[in-house]
Amino acid sequence: MIRSFVALDLPDTVRSALAVQQFLLPLPRAVPVENLHLTLVFLGELPDALLEATHEAFCALRLPGVALELSGLGLFGGDRPTSVHAAAVACDPLLRVQRKIATAARRAGVDLPARRFVPHVTLGRFRPPPPEDRMRLERAVAMQGGFRSGPVPVTEFVLYRSTLTRQGSRYDDLARYPMASGG
Repeated sequence: MIRSFVALDLPDTVRSALAVQQFLLPLPRAVPVENLHLTLVFLGELPDALLEATHEAFCALRLPGVALELSGLGLFGGDRPTSVHAAAVACDPLLRVQRKIATAARRAGVDLPARRFVPHVTLGRFRPPPPEDRMRLERAVAMQGGFRSGPVPVTEFVLYRSTLTRQGSRYDDLARYPMASGG
């Protein structure tokens, strides 16, 4: 079984801008800069044969490139936040690419949960902080709410293996799939 997901890799300019945001926020645990990405579809634990079928389905896709734009920061977890993210602009081309990749995975046999796609880049994950730390984090996120990056062209999507370790997740490329230029 291989734990895997499909994502957009980020250009170095975007990673650098996000690293600055991480520095400016009181993050209990920041995502390593090399792990920053925008998840399109989390595939979960797949047997080798199903992962191979999914790879073949992705190879058959002919997708347009997209212009990735980040706009603002936010928290996931409501009153008990567990992560900070940079929000991606949910433009039609990005949403269409995500739907086509999810459809290809389902047709290959992957049982994906039905959930709304909220495009974002996770900057930090943590246990819900105590109220005083939560308020400090919420204020910092609000102060950085004007963050913007891009638009930058993205001309490939990536199938990653995710390995959980004591130090956090490690991501390794399994395959890269070209998208048409432009976007």
